[in-house]
Amino acid sequence: MKKYQTLAYVQMIYFLLTIIWPFVHLESFLEITGPKTDIWLVKTVSLLLFPYILLIVYVVKIKESPLVILAIMLCCAGLAGIDLYYYLNNVIKWTYMIDCILEILFIVYWIFILKVVSKPLIIG
Repeated sequence: MKKYQTLAYVQMIYFLLTIIWPFVHLESFLEITGPKTDIWLVKTVSLLLFPYILLIVYVVKIKESPLVILAIMLCCAGLAGIDLYYYLNNVIKWTYMIDCILEILFIVYWIFILKVVSKPLIIG
């Protein structure tokens, strides 16, 4: 996995920026993503991404784990699904589709890691 880690680091940085941005400069965040009525929810969702950074660090630095990779992929799928659903229902701005595309790219990357790079899981 060592030579395929770049996108994992990109995902960590992307999640970290997503976490920090609403806290550091809420006005620019709202300008790009659109107005929000519940700022506490924006900040809560941002902070909920932090454990996924730790999971990526675990997979990259400590041990490749299909279960941990699945958790990371489910996070990405959830974010992409929410982006797509609410964009198609005209609730959020088109900028969320950028996030949707990135989340799908991350899912494809983790599938690649599971299928091509990771050692097969041996039970027994």
